[in-house]
Amino acid sequence: MNKASVLIIDDEIQIQKLLQINLEGSGYKIHQAVNGKEGLLLAANQLPDVILLDLGLPDISGHQILKELREWYTKGIIVLSVQNNETDIVEALDNGATDYLTKPFRMGELMARIRSAIRRNSNESDCHKITVEELEIDLVARIVKCDNETVKLTSTEYNLLALLIKNEGRVLTHQFILKEIWGVGYQLETQYLRVFIAQLRKKIEKNPNQPKHIITESGVGYRFQ
Repeated sequence: MNKASVLIIDDEIQIQKLLQINLEGSGYKIHQAVNGKEGLLLAANQLPDVILLDLGLPDISGHQILKELREWYTKGIIVLSVQNNETDIVEALDNGATDYLTKPFRMGELMARIRSAIRRNSNESDCHKITVEELEIDLVARIVKCDNETVKLTSTEYNLLALLIKNEGRVLTHQFILKEIWGVGYQLETQYLRVFIAQLRKKIEKNPNQPKHIITESGVGYRFQ
């Protein structure tokens, strides 16, 4: 049974009950808050492994809660919201959300996203070698292998892959990736990013046209899975 804890910040009672039943049934410890103020207090007192956050709370904007949490909370925050337009999704991710699911969501997908967020928690304290199926990356030696064969990457390609892998399961926006890899002046150069993603896929994906690792989140960014 799982011992990880999940904090649910959502004012919809039906959603609270649905999540409680499924998460407790999977062995997670649950904390629940029905508004932003209560959620922030519980997050500080309980230090959950993952937070599920609704953006449409009655007292504080979910975007504001994200900003306040990210001043100190470093673990996964998954946004669950009825707002599904690109602007809200990008804003939430840029404010620090680990992931974003629109309501109504599939419970199986949410559970997978929670597991991914928890894996990221443990990976951050693991050794410098990361293995994802046939891929292996040594963050100290800057060596990448696919099926035990060394993959030759440029410095930029390596930095891009390392950023994606270290954030496995998390949607990274175009703007975030461009800023992290190329700097603030490149945050609007999305076509530039597409070229490097295509090059990287050719080198690490068995079928670059149907990638299974570097996944495009249309209009938002990329996710490594």
